[in-house]
Amino acid sequence: TLYALSEAAVYVAAIETLEARKHAVDYGRLFTDIRDSIDEAHRDGTILDAVSSNLPQFIDRDPQLPLTLHRLRSAGKKLFILTNSRLSYTEKMMTYLLGGALAEDPSWHNYFDIAVVAASKPAFFQERRPLLQRDGDHTKPAEFPLERGHVYEGGNLVEFERALNVTGNQVLYVGDHIYGDILRSKKDSAWRSLMVIQELENEIAVREECKDELEQLSHLEAVREHVDEDVRFYQQRLKELSRILEGRDKSSRAPLADVEQERLRIKRSLERAKATERHVEEEIFALERGLAKRFHAYWGELMKEGNEQSIFGSQVEEYACLYTSRVSNLLGCAPHQAFRAPRDVMAHEVE
Repeated sequence: TLYALSEAAVYVAAIETLEARKHAVDYGRLFTDIRDSIDEAHRDGTILDAVSSNLPQFIDRDPQLPLTLHRLRSAGKKLFILTNSRLSYTEKMMTYLLGGALAEDPSWHNYFDIAVVAASKPAFFQERRPLLQRDGDHTKPAEFPLERGHVYEGGNLVEFERALNVTGNQVLYVGDHIYGDILRSKKDSAWRSLMVIQELENEIAVREECKDELEQLSHLEAVREHVDEDVRFYQQRLKELSRILEGRDKSSRAPLADVEQERLRIKRSLERAKATERHVEEEIFALERGLAKRFHAYWGELMKEGNEQSIFGSQVEEYACLYTSRVSNLLGCAPHQAFRAPRDVMAHEVE
């Protein structure tokens, strides 16, 4: 996640500093210390205070988000916000994103039927923590049915579904954390999931820019497959001819001189095929490296690693029912749009 990038940057900087000063570095302990420090910075408000004091610097406000949420509610959808953030931070953030955006919805509270803060995901999906209702600076046990305009705290999956009077796949849960949001909700509930991956817009844009290179890569891979077949054929034929010359294969009636001549011809063909194979491999490798840097100078493509999915890409495919770059992309769909997966293709079905 994006949180991990900052942790990795601190970890690398600390190692470089300590090693430059000739200190012995316990890399495992250093990582644990950094993780604990960052967790503490989240708990004591250090990070959130810095963000909330200058929201325009840290938050990209989506002008289409208010209209998207308003349209979904107008179509009869019940909307909820389920966040680990405390009320004070949530109030600032949601007011910045939604407050006053539409005349008919002056407050961010107008967009949601239920608002739950301090949800402690992923524990929300696994444990039976009580659902509380905010009452000023205090909390009290929540009263059912839950009311729009109130803010609730904590809670758990079972109580939440009962409060909404919905079950399982009637809920589309939108999150941006592969573990805390998507994986846990998928494993511990029957909720449908939509993962927000903000890097996706850049990934798609680069793929559009690199169409020619991607087609060239596909062509080279097809050439490599053809050359690989030639190499395998020549290697097998060379073994067969060698067995004849060594007297281990008595089935051939061809003169040994002819067999030797064919063996030399096959050997030269094998050498040429191997040379072509090396050349194609080098071209593919150079093209893949160039393409990877187009996506990201250090990490390459987010969802793929060469021809295969990255670990992140595999997690997205396995646990996210849908994924998109931003919630407002739903504005381009009808509120009652049904998304159906394409037919899966297995290896034996590939033509």
